[in-house]
Amino acid sequence: MKNFPFSEMIETLTATFKDDVPVVTKISKRERGNPFLVLIGTLLSLRTKDELTDKVMERLMKKAKTPEEILQLPIEELQKLIYPVGFYRNKSRVLKHVSQVILEDYHGVVPDTIDELLKINGIGRKTANLVITEAYGKLGICVDTHVHRISNRMGIIRTKNPHQTEEALKKILPEKYWIIYNTLLVTFGRNICKPISPLCSTCPLFHLCPRVGVTRHR
Repeated sequence: MKNFPFSEMIETLTATFKDDVPVVTKISKRERGNPFLVLIGTLLSLRTKDELTDKVMERLMKKAKTPEEILQLPIEELQKLIYPVGFYRNKSRVLKHVSQVILEDYHGVVPDTIDELLKINGIGRKTANLVITEAYGKLGICVDTHVHRISNRMGIIRTKNPHQTEEALKKILPEKYWIIYNTLLVTFGRNICKPISPLCSTCPLFHLCPRVGVTRHR
């Protein structure tokens, strides 16, 4: 939708969720945009609740905050440190692998482009986008399940998967909103525009939304 009122949408959501931000944004602010910690926090947050990710990150950072320190940890200890995040055994192996690649191929510096990040096994497009936007402040639109669902539900775009959503949004979403779009829609999706039975009766964007595909709401 070319003429969608993005400015109204962003201003409304910003006012509604002043202090409620996703965990990766919290980590980025707390750690002054440290790229490695933003990357680690993003990898741990996948399929894990923000509150748990935040606690696990605090526990992990007491032991390891660099690729070198991650590699020095025995795998069993790393697993205990990040338990009970989702798929913690697999994630511990991913953290080890990513740390090793960053040390060996990038001299200990997390890449600042999506293309380079995607070369590292274990890093997907969502993670790559979060790293370049949250850690490096570069333009990018991070599309997760919330961004994909809500953008289609509100009739902004019509896409079948997150990658299509990213490309479609790049054509119509003003660049000044690219980075904040994910932050706001994640919070909006968790609190109001839920996957099943969204809270339409209390939604601040109700007047802008055609509720595409919504069969039941509250």
